[in-house]
Amino acid sequence: MIRLMGQFFSKIARRFLPDAFIFAIILTLLTFILGLTVERASFMEMTSYFGAGLWDLLDFSMQMVLILVTGSALATSNPVQKLLKSLARLAHTPTQAIVLACLAMMVGCWLNWGFGLIVSALLAKELAQNVKGVHYPLLVAAAYSGFIVWHAGFSGSIPLKIAGADDIMQQYAQGAVVSTSQTIFAWQNLLLVVVFLAAIPLINFLMAPKNKTDIIEVDPKIFEPDSSNIPPPPTQKLTCAQRLENSSILSLAVGVVGVVYIIHHFRQGNGLNLNIVNFIFLILGIILHKTPIRYVRAVNQAVKTCGPIILQFPFYAGIMGMMINSGLAVTLSRGFVAVSNQTTFPFFTFLSAGLVNFFVPSGGGQWAVQGPIMMPAAQSLNVPYSTTAMAIAWGDAWTNLVQPFWALPLLAVAKLNIRDIMGYTAVVLIFSGLITSLFMLLVF
Repeated sequence: MIRLMGQFFSKIARRFLPDAFIFAIILTLLTFILGLTVERASFMEMTSYFGAGLWDLLDFSMQMVLILVTGSALATSNPVQKLLKSLARLAHTPTQAIVLACLAMMVGCWLNWGFGLIVSALLAKELAQNVKGVHYPLLVAAAYSGFIVWHAGFSGSIPLKIAGADDIMQQYAQGAVVSTSQTIFAWQNLLLVVVFLAAIPLINFLMAPKNKTDIIEVDPKIFEPDSSNIPPPPTQKLTCAQRLENSSILSLAVGVVGVVYIIHHFRQGNGLNLNIVNFIFLILGIILHKTPIRYVRAVNQAVKTCGPIILQFPFYAGIMGMMINSGLAVTLSRGFVAVSNQTTFPFFTFLSAGLVNFFVPSGGGQWAVQGPIMMPAAQSLNVPYSTTAMAIAWGDAWTNLVQPFWALPLLAVAKLNIRDIMGYTAVVLIFSGLITSLFMLLVF
């Protein structure tokens, strides 16, 4: 049944799902219309919300570009290539490759979502090259489906925010501070992560096509190096400038300074975040490529995959601006609260977060929208703040499975379109939604 569902949704996605940029445009227009009709905002007000919000994700967009570029450049170094090949050799069959790609993403994203997103994409490409007969779109979809656990792990933005002096908790939850022992490391959350570690790879495994005619193998062209970035063989003695470009001493010197800073960062008790992950990728890339010019060429190659992020993230920032400033997000969240009681509140919070995530695909943005509504409601219904926060977090992570925003970096590495994987991730969305809903009703 699951295989048939995967084939059905995949055919639908390939036929009717446009490029991810079209998805962003449609969401933009839909949000604009809802603001006009539901919130009674004027045309100029919605235009202003969109225009003002368009650049609110500039810092984050640059972080995402850097994590893609530095991660991809690091992966092209010889030591990392050897490591990825060694990991890929753990899989001997197409189904083993699918399961390995999914597990790598889940473990990586639980530790740090930025790290897991890029490493699993690179591993999926290596698996596709190493394992013959693997269905490449499903392999990449399996890798992306493991992203569902990110908000329940070490880099989950909502549980980390409420573990400190968070402004929203100060204003709307009596200044409560919720320890990560009650969120990330709560037995309910860990149990759901363990269930997904078993269930998500299994669902992807069961979607693997049996007929050879249904299998789309990876295009060998994506592994061919760009000839424009291959240096010509030297025909004469190197100039002073060329010697500097090929100096391993310069790379080593920068690398030593960078490694010292990384050690200092963690000795100070700081954890992983996007900036330090990018810094680690950058320094390791410089060291492992050995010379500055080799790293420059690797970065030049990686930059070519950043177009979708640069183009689409401003639109999602504009959508977030319209959702928040028009009041649409508040209206949506309050609608779910109105039909909740103490038992069903975590479930409806999860559903509302999943719906809001289509329009506000950012953990921090999601918290800014729903925290002020859900936390007072949780107090009035006598539902723990920790349960409410994790319901929002899981809802935010859940619909990422069919929201192209977070898939863009992975798709850029894999060189696929969103329509290639969304049919399969939609199936995972259905089953993971059922599992999480039961947890919200019976366990949390």
